[in-house]
Amino acid sequence: PNSEGLLPLDIAIMTNNAPIARALLQAGAKESPHFVSLESCSLHLSTLVREAEQRVNELTAQVVNEAPNTDCSEKEKQLKAWEWRYRLYKRMKAGFEHARVPDAPTNVHLSVASSSSVQVTFWEPLSVNSAVVTKYKVEWSCSPTFSPPLGEAVIDKLKNLHFTIRGLESGTAYYVQVSAYNMKGWGPPQASVPPFAIPSNWREYDGRAPRRRGQAEALDHLLGQVKTVHQHCVCHEPCKNQPQSRKHSVSKSLKHLFHPGSKFLKTLKRGLYLTAIFYKDDNILVTHEDQIPVVEIDDTYSCLLMQDFLWFTKVSCMWDEILWLRQCVTVSQSSCSCILQTRFKMLLAISQMQGLLGIQDLGQVFFEPVKDKQGNILIVTLKEVKTNQTFESVRWVPICKLQTSRKSVSSPEEPTALDTLLISIQDKLAYHQRSSHALSPGLYLGYLKLCSAVDQIRVLVPEQLPNILCHVKIRSNPNISREEWEWLQKMVSVEEPVPAEPEAETSQNPLFQELQVAIKDLMTLVNIPLQEAKDFRLYSQEVLDFGDQVSFLLLLPPSDDVCTAPGQNNPYTPRSGFLTLPLQIFELGEEA
Repeated sequence: PNSEGLLPLDIAIMTNNAPIARALLQAGAKESPHFVSLESCSLHLSTLVREAEQRVNELTAQVVNEAPNTDCSEKEKQLKAWEWRYRLYKRMKAGFEHARVPDAPTNVHLSVASSSSVQVTFWEPLSVNSAVVTKYKVEWSCSPTFSPPLGEAVIDKLKNLHFTIRGLESGTAYYVQVSAYNMKGWGPPQASVPPFAIPSNWREYDGRAPRRRGQAEALDHLLGQVKTVHQHCVCHEPCKNQPQSRKHSVSKSLKHLFHPGSKFLKTLKRGLYLTAIFYKDDNILVTHEDQIPVVEIDDTYSCLLMQDFLWFTKVSCMWDEILWLRQCVTVSQSSCSCILQTRFKMLLAISQMQGLLGIQDLGQVFFEPVKDKQGNILIVTLKEVKTNQTFESVRWVPICKLQTSRKSVSSPEEPTALDTLLISIQDKLAYHQRSSHALSPGLYLGYLKLCSAVDQIRVLVPEQLPNILCHVKIRSNPNISREEWEWLQKMVSVEEPVPAEPEAETSQNPLFQELQVAIKDLMTLVNIPLQEAKDFRLYSQEVLDFGDQVSFLLLLPPSDDVCTAPGQNNPYTPRSGFLTLPLQIFELGEEA
């Protein structure tokens, strides 16, 4: 506080300057500790007004009685300053005397946040009675009369008006009320709607455990067991009985990998290649010849591309295990299939790229290879560099400069795979950045739509968030309580999953109302007429939990329309802003 015991927030509140007061509160400002009671505040303000008035009278007398000189000019400045203070203090005193305690908060809503917590949200009072609210009090009890109270919390950070009450007992009803405070004291409490909530989670309905509990640990343990077994496996020993041609081919690849002259390719010939795109802001890593880093995988590739590509995407989850994987996929006489040969060459190319760049993590694999009419195929990895990382044999250049220089030497009639990659590089970088975005906390309604081809199944996703299904937000609270899940089970057991005319009890259910709004929004989003929604189904086997803060309910088309077969007409084509990803790519992105 200043010499008068005032803080900026005190002045803003007592002069009822609401915009300034709210801005100060958002920034974490506090009220003066001098005002511990209404009496002390009133007395302090009266004292300030009286002292300021006395000082104004003294300075007025001095200015009137003294002859004009330098000292008189200084006294006039002091007089003006004290006159301003006097008016301010009188205004603050009048504001304090005129103010009353605030009304009760509005829209006090109570929801179940977990099996041991509830969350209350609320809005400001309709009337603050000439004084800005500076804090709120949340009280809870097992009794509707709040006698005895179980606990209370004072909220003085007013950026978000909500509070989560933790450490509660599952299955017990808790009543909650909220009151507001201004400089004149606490206003009346407002009970929540609904009046009580019972902490619970949908899993308590049938006692099931979280789907992913212990999965990561189990996979790590399994990988450790596999490594232990492979330490004594013959695949780690040089194979002496390989056919001469195959042995020569592998030896040639190994020699190319470890030869000091190993370097990035400048041009492509018909074959399968690996390219790594590292970017930072608007710059991209290129070789000393101003080329995107490219290494050859196979110059005689003739296998099933999609199968090998999807296998490659799984390998990208183990960039630091490539040497071990190479040992496990050692080519032998008994397993010299085209698929195995290609995958061995993929591992060799990854090792070569890692060695040339001096880094193991090559990033995320783009969801489809880049092809051209000459038979070139590029598997693309993308990684954003956020630190001053050191690379070998490469340097940074602006992306626009690289595109311009490449355009001057490429053929517009028949662009190569590298040309196509550079032309579309901004789209690929945008896809990579969006794939790592996370949803804000809440419960969502997702739409599952698949389409199949000869060699893959693809899933419909939004371009802006390709690592998640098409969706709309139902509410900010991600938890579904046991009572809500019981209601959902009853609702989906009827013939029409989305009743056109709900019963009175159902229509009063908050989750039903939220679902109705979400289904309408989702149908609009994916361009499906709302009347078709009556044939859709709500997936009722489980809630999809993505961590503790995001959960999904799934809306499914009729069973015959979940997956569109090749050549089958899809009457409802989503508007722009969507794409289809190979299912395995989507699964990897969701896990990431």
